[in-house]
Amino acid sequence: MKYTGKAHKVGDHIDTDAIIPARFLVTSDPVELGKKCFEGLEQGWASRINNGDILVGGKNFGCGSSREHAPIAIIGSGMPAVIAHSFARIFYRNGFNMGLVLLEIGDDTGKISDGDQLEVDASTGEIKNLTTGDIIKSLPVPEFMADILSKGGLVNYVRGKVA
Repeated sequence: MKYTGKAHKVGDHIDTDAIIPARFLVTSDPVELGKKCFEGLEQGWASRINNGDILVGGKNFGCGSSREHAPIAIIGSGMPAVIAHSFARIFYRNGFNMGLVLLEIGDDTGKISDGDQLEVDASTGEIKNLTTGDIIKSLPVPEFMADILSKGGLVNYVRGKVA
């Protein structure tokens, strides 16, 4: 699981309502939710995203309600992975369940600036900042979680097991 894209950095304590405000929860369509991703922070934020870009969050990313729409909106906007200082626990599990790659890197988020080009290898936990040359290490995604991600999330994983 390797990803290369431009970093889009957000701050600490970004809650699920900032990721996808409640007024947009009239659908579960990833593309439609993706168009409104981060409307709780800035109108039109998602228009800056190119497919494959990487979200970089601060401390306690994804706090707030346990809505599954938040990771779906991130995926729908074109970002396959989120790197953060730390994640709210419920968001962390929901993210993997929805098929979103999540890596915690603590204070090393300071080695990434908005707009840096990143190369992320979730299987090894290595993040290369292609702009600065920095290499950041995270714990790799565990094999059983990688299996869920490879199927596009928990629902598809379970469907495959029972089929």
